[in-house]
Amino acid sequence: MNIQGWRAGSIAALGIGSGTFVHIFAAALGVSAVIATSSKAFLVLKYIGAIYLIYIGVRLVFSKQKSSMENATSNLKSYEMSYRKIYIQGFLTNVLNPKVAVFFLAFVPQFISPDAVHKSTAFILLGLIFNFNGMLWCHFLAITTAFASRKIQISNVAAFWLNKLIGAIFVSLGIKLAYTQQS
Repeated sequence: MNIQGWRAGSIAALGIGSGTFVHIFAAALGVSAVIATSSKAFLVLKYIGAIYLIYIGVRLVFSKQKSSMENATSNLKSYEMSYRKIYIQGFLTNVLNPKVAVFFLAFVPQFISPDAVHKSTAFILLGLIFNFNGMLWCHFLAITTAFASRKIQISNVAAFWLNKLIGAIFVSLGIKLAYTQQS
């Protein structure tokens, strides 16, 4: 199981938040509108995101379990990723999700006055507020789950099967994304 503590969770949250910045500025500049209205652009982004989620899931599903306690410890170490990889994984997972782009196009404009002089600036400001709150929440989750994981001990066998389950969930999310229709 990939248990690297609250720092790894916070790094992932920063990656996700950085991906959200991309969507905020893309939507403010109209790029997200192109993705939302262009079926080809939507399909390309959707399939890249689906392939990435399936890739992560397959890696987890087919990871090996070592037999002895010493090997179990080294097995946990083999799951560890560098902070850079964790950040990039969070970033790519968010940037390659076309639903985030569509969310910003559907949600944020409702809070911008139609007669606002600087609609793009208002859009960016609201997006930044949304992203700040989202990152606070993600950091809170990273810290509390790291604390809880120290209190709750899980066997190596349970951790092995939990990784398989999480991998299967990622694969199913990738498949679901691949079959998502543009609305």
